[in-house]
Order: sequence, then structure tokens, then C-alpha cells
Amino acid sequence: MAKQFASIQYTHREFILKQHIFFNASAAADGRVNVSPRDVASLRVLNEGTVAYLDLTGSGNETAAHLLANGRLTLMFCAFEGAPMILRLYGKGRIIPRDTIEYLNLLASYFANTEPIGARQMVILDVELVQTSCGYNVPLFDYAGERTTLTRWAENKGEDGLEEYRRLKNAQSIDGFPTGLFALNEVS
Repeated sequence: MAKQFASIQYTHREFILKQHIFFNASAAADGRVNVSPRDVASLRVLNEGTVAYLDLTGSGNETAAHLLANGRLTLMFCAFEGAPMILRLYGKGRIIPRDTIEYLNLLASYFANTEPIGARQMVILDVELVQTSCGYNVPLFDYAGERTTLTRWAENKGEDGLEEYRRLKNAQSIDGFPTGLFALNEVS
């Protein structure tokens, strides 16, 4: 059944990259727990102890607020086709703000300098534990393709509209915690 590993093994990396979706889970000490679906195309395994994903502008920014509060982050991958398996990456996460040197270096090194419209920040997970489990209860699904709605929405907003939206909807969590997205303007 469940097996634990200190780092991402080659077989784990191969499994991760075959998936179409993953889920991130985060929580502060108080308030709500957040679980969000993400597109694996935005994720990179940097090495056996680190993963990163480009985080797109969305209706909230819970993960950033929770990472600022305590750093706890779990990523979960499920096999919806082929052999059953669930893989979880547990660790400490942090946000890399857009347009910083670190962000631009990671974008160049791991994302071919390609930033999707609506990119808001990058999430880095320093993996402390990898766990696999059977996944016998995960249903089988046929992959039908990517949705284009978020991309079209971001294109229609434009960069100025996205900035305004982020200020309105992404500066704090639904529990009122700061997200750090506009750190220079936030009051602790």
C-alpha cells in the first residue's frame, strides 16, 4: 500500500509528467483549507527535491496566503488512466514574485522563457516527503483536452486589467490573510 521516500525518484518524475492534472493543498493555522486543481503542463520537476509551477491569475490566491503564513504545501497526483496510483509531495512552499530575478531565471531555465498569459507568480515546493499509495478507488477518466476559458479570459482582460483584478481579488485570502502579491503596499 503506502510507501514513503525522502525524495522524488525517477519513476515518480515519470508518473508526474504523464498526468494532466494535479491538486495543491494548503492551510494556515486558522481559517479554511484550500485545495485547487492545476495543469501539469505548468509544473516542472527541478530536481529530486524541488518542483515549481507557474501559477495563473484566478478567483483567489489562497495558496500564496497560506505559504506566507506557514509554508505548508502538499501536491497530489492521481492516475486517472492506466495503472492506479496516488503520489503526494509534502513540503515547504514559497512564492516567487513575477518579474524578479529568480522568477526570470527559472522561467528561462525550465519554461523556455515562455510565460502564459495571466501568469501571476511561481510556486516552489521544497519536497520533504514523497508518498505513493494504491489509488484503487480513483476512477478511470478519458482525457478530452484542455479548457481555453482561462486563457481567453486573461487575453480579454489584458495586462492592465489583470493587474487591476489581482489587486481586487488576489491581495488577500478569503480569510483576510495577506498573499504577499503586492508586498510593498501591504500593511501587516
